Amino acid sequence: MSTKDTVALIAGGVLVVSLFGTAKSTRATGVNNADTVSMGTSPLTNAGGTRPGLAPITSGTDRAAARKLISRLRVKGRGPATGYARTRYGDNWADTASGVPYAGNGCRTRDDLLTRDGQDVRYRKGSRCEVVAMRLTDPYTGRSIEWRKSRADEVQVDHVVPLAYAWRMAATRWPMSKRLNFANDPLNLLPVDGAANEQKDASGPAGWLPPRRRIRCAYVTRFAQVALKYGVPVTPADKQAMLAQCR
Repeated sequence: MSTKDTVALIAGGVLVVSLFGTAKSTRATGVNNADTVSMGTSPLTNAGGTRPGLAPITSGTDRAAARKLISRLRVKGRGPATGYARTRYGDNWADTASGVPYAGNGCRTRDDLLTRDGQDVRYRKGSRCEVVAMRLTDPYTGRSIEWRKSRADEVQVDHVVPLAYAWRMAATRWPMSKRLNFANDPLNLLPVDGAANEQKDASGPAGWLPPRRRIRCAYVTRFAQVALKYGVPVTPADKQAMLAQCR
């Protein structure tokens, strides 16, 4: 059957409808729901990082839960950047991390994340991994981005807790295996608007927050989840800024 056809199949009372020319792959996530992807997932229900996107945290109950999570963070002064290099965390988008989702599946981490968060994902002919086109609803700006690999930098995969930040706060003492996991953990990775990601650079929440105010509590909650998982302290100013976003 042509992939251009719209197919409705009623079986056992279940209606299955294909609306796209090529179905979004469920290789990385097991999720094939355009509404879920476009809205994103609250970090409070996505502790493993395998569900797509980043949804705002809006209810009083959820914001209180976010503050409770953030309050668990240890604080310390920012250490020196001496010795930092991207290679301290292994090769870019390595598939060799041993302790995180998607690792060892034969696909680069970046492509796994584009598959997780993108809509109408297209792959290079003959590949089950290499994403060449998709649509992304960027959580940081709210933009809908029609992305093509020919404009690769228009979408960048952000480390929510930046690698350089972690280096200055804790990672100098980590074994390479932990650094590799940190750099490739989907909990710490979000495909976002490239310009916004470049503005962020290696800043903590006291120095940079997403332009879209409605997403800021969710962003700092995700930051806290990653920091707690890997034992990364934050600066006092960063913790104060994080708590302020979820009042």
